[in-house]
Amino acid sequence: MKTIKGPALFLAQFAGDTAPFNSLPAITEWAGSIGYKGVQIPSWDARMIDLDKAATSQTYCDDLKGIAAANGITITELSTHLQGQLVAVHPAYDHQFDGFAAPQVRGNPKARQEWAVDQVKKALSASKNLGLTAHATFSGALAWPYLYPWPQRPAGLVEEAFDELARRWTPILDHADACGIDVCYEIHPGEDLHDGISFEMFLERVNNHPRANMLYDPSHYVLQHLDYLDHIDIYHDRIKMFHVKDAELNPTGRQGVYGGFQSWVNRAGRFRSLGDGQVDFGGIFSKLTQYGFDGWAVVEWECCIKHPEDGAREGAEFVNSHIIRVTEKAFDDFADSGTDRAANRKMLGLE
Repeated sequence: MKTIKGPALFLAQFAGDTAPFNSLPAITEWAGSIGYKGVQIPSWDARMIDLDKAATSQTYCDDLKGIAAANGITITELSTHLQGQLVAVHPAYDHQFDGFAAPQVRGNPKARQEWAVDQVKKALSASKNLGLTAHATFSGALAWPYLYPWPQRPAGLVEEAFDELARRWTPILDHADACGIDVCYEIHPGEDLHDGISFEMFLERVNNHPRANMLYDPSHYVLQHLDYLDHIDIYHDRIKMFHVKDAELNPTGRQGVYGGFQSWVNRAGRFRSLGDGQVDFGGIFSKLTQYGFDGWAVVEWECCIKHPEDGAREGAEFVNSHIIRVTEKAFDDFADSGTDRAANRKMLGLE
């Protein structure tokens, strides 16, 4: 067993144009002041990182680490959630997702996808330069519009989608392997990799690629009514990253999992600040510790009610209270009788 590292904070929901959220020096100083030891950086945010420079310059990456370290902070991972989404986009979402891309490739799906692949590869190279071991991303989605089978899905439609998804991601996974980085797909509704079965379908098509792994976020399983503790038992070997995020699902006679097209605050399923939802984090931290997860516990704040700064401050305290410092001895060592193999064989009647 190993002790989980943390707490860390995903900066995507906090980065902004006003201090202290508008630069890496300022935001890491703020994060450190409220109890964080690490930050996960959104690679698309130029206020936090110059991705092109990070992909090619060791000196620049050393400087980034030094900026964070001066505030008692470790850079835990980079994220390409937005760019990863653009690796595979169904045409129905072209307009909505265009805003995730650089202006010069908007309106051109082929150029946008090529840009996205390049971005993810650059982030993997940057991760290597930063001395990291894991990278957070989304898989993108081709089959998601056909999630609910009405009208009936044509035979082979889903298989074709996953074949194509694997074709697009295999070169990226190979680059990740060359960089020594695990690609951690956040298992998330809206992505083709949205539960365990869909992850398995993808994993089979990338030939069980050793760099194809999971970002575990229990909030997305609560909203799907999926057993998030059993999920750890099944997939612990592939869980290489952990977002600590709470959620609740309160179905009524009027709405359930799909939420009736309501705003976040009015949905049956909604994200909450840590401790305000239904996730059994005691069980999660126990299972991850049991299986030897030694990555970072990264707070991702997404709450439809509480102020983000309050959620962040409380989140650091929450994670600290849940990290389990693993024991180096058995609780009953005091009763050790000091036997050896000869004594054991005698006890078994073998001598």
